[in-house]
Amino acid sequence: MNHLAHALLAGDDDALRLGGMLGDFVHGAAAALPLPPRVVTGIRLHRAIDVHTDTHPEVLAAKARLPPPYRRYAGILLDMWFDHCLARDFPRWHAQPLPAWSAQLRALLQHHDALLPPALRRFRDYMDAHQLPAGYADRAVLAQALAGIGQRLRRVNPLASALPVLLAHEAELQGHFEAFFPQLQVFAREWIAACASSAREE
Repeated sequence: MNHLAHALLAGDDDALRLGGMLGDFVHGAAAALPLPPRVVTGIRLHRAIDVHTDTHPEVLAAKARLPPPYRRYAGILLDMWFDHCLARDFPRWHAQPLPAWSAQLRALLQHHDALLPPALRRFRDYMDAHQLPAGYADRAVLAQALAGIGQRLRRVNPLASALPVLLAHEAELQGHFEAFFPQLQVFAREWIAACASSAREE
């Protein structure tokens, strides 16, 4: 999943949301990172969500919809497309309007600037410039983001031309997303609850 999904799945806990945003920008054992424990838990949640997503039957079926050479990059494409689905229909998934929620997420990153690695600081500037993650509702912004990811990859890739392919399979991909995301919400809530229960027992 991409940034909007990770932050949304972390709920209203700022430390978990910060960890959710950090998840793509830090590496190694989470417990060894010089971060507050609750933020580390958010990173662990991010990683658990990624593992669950990568093995989910609906996601695997969605990846199989994409033709070569796009299927090779299906993980990236679906992460971005699912954030587009969330942004486009955000009132279904959260009571707060997306522009306000999105601004709060960017403010959270600004407030905790000292904890951010340089790559996330740079991405935060990109978020500010494009009003992300709310901007993912705009297909033009999504296309630009895909092209940017493609430029950062070392291997020659088709990401810059992927949006028409995603749109050609929009109905099918929407069906997979509709079946998958509510289950992912349950997974994230149960993971957070289990983590809290384990902490109380220690």
